[in-house]
Amino acid sequence: MSAPIIEMSARARDVFRVVVENYLGTGHPVGSRTISKLAGFSLSPASIRTVMQDLEELGLLAAPHTSAGRMPTELGLRLFVDGMMQALEPSAEERAAIETRISAGGGAIENALTAASAVLSGLSSCAGIVLVPRRAPTLRQLGFVPLSRDKAVAVLVGGDGTVENRVVDLPPGVAPSALIEAGNYISERLAGLTLDEARERLRAEIGEGRAALDSAAAELIARGLASWSRDGAARPVLIVRGQANLIDASAADDLERVRQLLDEIEDKEEIARLLESARVGQGMKIFIGSENNLFSLSGSSVIAAPYHNGEGRVVGVVGVIGPTRLNYARVVPMVDFTAQALTRLMV
Repeated sequence: MSAPIIEMSARARDVFRVVVENYLGTGHPVGSRTISKLAGFSLSPASIRTVMQDLEELGLLAAPHTSAGRMPTELGLRLFVDGMMQALEPSAEERAAIETRISAGGGAIENALTAASAVLSGLSSCAGIVLVPRRAPTLRQLGFVPLSRDKAVAVLVGGDGTVENRVVDLPPGVAPSALIEAGNYISERLAGLTLDEARERLRAEIGEGRAALDSAAAELIARGLASWSRDGAARPVLIVRGQANLIDASAADDLERVRQLLDEIEDKEEIARLLESARVGQGMKIFIGSENNLFSLSGSSVIAAPYHNGEGRVVGVVGVIGPTRLNYARVVPMVDFTAQALTRLMV
């Protein structure tokens, strides 16, 4: 239990809990008169104001300039989430909605992950996010089309039918026939392999003298494979759904914060890096406001949980992005349940 909770009296804890829960529910600062009218409170507004002032001095509450009420600080929210929040398990309807949407894709993992981000967004009124496990693409074909004496377009056809192009540098003095030779070799010897497997086989067959390639064709293949390997390793695989949920009724009062949040969500590479940190360990990760640099300007929170494959290895992360005043007690268990549902699908 953290020091601020230990330092608080039972009366202060009760006041603090009411302020936080009311703020998370309404988005508005909570005044002493509002608290005094609640059932179970026998304190006068003056006594409640004194307690709230003490909580403000502890750094747990703050008083906006435009209101006499108080609202939790990021430190206060962290204290509440870690030590005082009573989690609300997803309802039977919510559990059914999550499991139905995830399983509706006919067993295709990609469909399940997209559905997970969408259903979380709808149920939480936040943006749903899923960090997809990195899957090494397999080769079907890789051909080269010359552009100039020193450039060619490498055209990769993946095992799933996707087609991508890259411009690669040609080895010095390469003949047009080497481009045809390279493409034929890949189709005959490397089709069906991942990029890393293809590079290893190419290296092994050249080393053993079994490649039947001239040096220019072999180098050309290596360059083509390397260009996709570098891109694939650097490319974040992130699904985001429901950004429109972040523009709620209160957005008009804080348009700059919402604009900043939407800009931050566009930076999927940064979000992916943040979610990567949630892959460490087995449990839920909750980032509140400036606790992470990415969302420090917009004052937003991220709730994320890892999901696992049949071997128990973490393969991805599912979660939500929303305002710091989101309903943690409801959303945290919902994200956890979704992660468990994805894990069951992958077993």
